[in-house]
Amino acid sequence: MLNVNEFSSAKIQLFFQLTKLYLLFRIILHSSLFTLHFFPYLCTMKTAIIGGGAAGFFLAINLKERIPEMQVTIFERSRRVLAKVEISGGGRCNCTNSFAGVTNLKQVYPRGHRLMKRLMHEFDHRAAYEWFERHGVPLVTQDDECVFPFSQDSHTIINCFLREANRLGISVQREHRINSLDELADFDFVCVTTGGSPRREGLAWLEAVGHEIEQPCPSLFTFQINDEALHELMGTVAETATVQIPGTKFRASGPLLITHWGLSGPAILKLSSYAARHLAERNYQETVSVNWLSQNEEQVRAELTVFAREHEAKLVASLNPFGLSSRLWLYLVEKVGMGISRWAEILPTSGRGLNRLVNLLTNDTYIISGRGVNKDEFVTCGGVSLSSVYPSTLESRIYPQSQGTSSPRLFFAGEVLDIDGITGGFNFQAAWTTAYVVAKSIAAESLNVKQFSC
Repeated sequence: MLNVNEFSSAKIQLFFQLTKLYLLFRIILHSSLFTLHFFPYLCTMKTAIIGGGAAGFFLAINLKERIPEMQVTIFERSRRVLAKVEISGGGRCNCTNSFAGVTNLKQVYPRGHRLMKRLMHEFDHRAAYEWFERHGVPLVTQDDECVFPFSQDSHTIINCFLREANRLGISVQREHRINSLDELADFDFVCVTTGGSPRREGLAWLEAVGHEIEQPCPSLFTFQINDEALHELMGTVAETATVQIPGTKFRASGPLLITHWGLSGPAILKLSSYAARHLAERNYQETVSVNWLSQNEEQVRAELTVFAREHEAKLVASLNPFGLSSRLWLYLVEKVGMGISRWAEILPTSGRGLNRLVNLLTNDTYIISGRGVNKDEFVTCGGVSLSSVYPSTLESRIYPQSQGTSSPRLFFAGEVLDIDGITGGFNFQAAWTTAYVVAKSIAAESLNVKQFSC
């Protein structure tokens, strides 16, 4: 039997053992809580961005600024990154627009305007303007509301993106084509920012896993017109023209440029965007109507009548009452057979000359024989259907559900989505907006991810 001293010693030893176990338990408990709380920072999450264009770089930079610990890799299939940024806007990069006068986003986004309205509550043109200036790119707004770098050089934006990517430790893998999402199974998040695909085959790898694809077709293009007399006016601009596709609701206004192949300028580019699918379905064989003055018939008839009475003895070809270029005016009056007529001959009492001239000025029709290419703007409508993504995050509704929960989370940004705008900086704004929303979404989701690549 234990004596009193031995019993007391045993109790003391047991007390110390229990105390040590208790303290060890507390250490383990607190360590677990610490690990659970700070797990995102102890593990390396990885995001792959497919496409080294405007949306891809903007997404990568904003994501790294939010989650510095995130490992971000941009995969670009070609040797050059940001190629479209470099040549857009004639090498100046029309990076956004003031949106002054835009009362409905459908005016500037023929496809995707509802989603853009929602997303621009997160990041709009004002936020984009502030972002670039904060990152060392002063901007300037022109009279036409287009926004450019103050330097008037697209390389200012390119250098900003490359500088920030280098500072933040973003890996850029050039000449690295991704052909399947299976190649990126080691990543936690994958973002597709490949831009518009002119052919459906370019999106086959996304369609193969279940995404709905809206048929791609060109947008923002010029019109080929087989009219040699019109071609002679190459370089002539009608500042306030309205163009439309007869029998449809497609119409647009703005400066119209006559080229050696047909018609171009902001008015034509906008019309081509609005009517992109319509024209594609007709293989770019269609009629276009030109209102050279953007006035209705009654207004033009009244002005011509007053002018004719004031200048009855003068030649119609020698006096231009509407401010059109002299070359264009001469072309139009000769087109209606009034090149040697006097103004007195078009008065209502003199015959049909007035009606012919009014009709030509307000409804001059041409046959579109094909589409030209505007080298500064090459936009594709169509792409991944907006029904395939969650509107608030732009995450795929389809993937990884179709592949299993171990696959990475998939997001989309930029022109690969079925969002496209008219000329004027609206497509770049869509790239900044969608890329920002995806970066914010991934940053938020990364804090809730239960499985990390450590």
